Amino acid sequence: MKWIRNLYDWVLKWSNSKYGPLMLCLMAFAEASFFPIPPDVLLIPLALGLRTKAFRFAFICSIGSVLGAIAGYSIGSFLWWDGGNQFSWIARFFFDVIPGFSPDIFYSIKTKYELWNFWVVFIAGFTPIPFKVITISAGAFDVNFILFVIASTLSRSARFFLLSGLIWKFGEPMRDFIDKYFNLLAILFMILIIGSFVIIKYIV
Repeated sequence: MKWIRNLYDWVLKWSNSKYGPLMLCLMAFAEASFFPIPPDVLLIPLALGLRTKAFRFAFICSIGSVLGAIAGYSIGSFLWWDGGNQFSWIARFFFDVIPGFSPDIFYSIKTKYELWNFWVVFIAGFTPIPFKVITISAGAFDVNFILFVIASTLSRSARFFLLSGLIWKFGEPMRDFIDKYFNLLAILFMILIIGSFVIIKYIV
């Protein structure tokens, strides 16, 4: 987990920078389309540092994430296919670099959209399921764009405002807890991600 810790520490450095809010927006944007680390990692220290602005940071994070979701949708809609049903080089690249994301998972998501549509995006936006997998798949399978944006906005906003609300309420103990149990939390997060893919493929 050393590389995760190093990346985590690199992200935390931005919380002490005047460009922290901008980085939060960019990170939320990237995570919804290609970046592996969730923006919560930066949202937490920013909100802890200025608890009076916790909900402002949640708003910034939500805006960045929804815009990133639209970017992910665009990747799926315009860049995913290389004529007919053949995957483009971008699609193959994503299959190679996103852990657990495979053509089988990709096509299994299609059946979930056919059954649940709005709720697939909403649940993914609120849980540890890699959101980029859902946003790209939505574009590739031509999911209704308006419903997609609404679901993304509601779920991502609920997630980030809930987290900011907890920080505003409980404050510094949350930072101490994360630092003390980081390795355990990192392992748990990876288990949740793997479990999310299992749920997508076999249960939902």
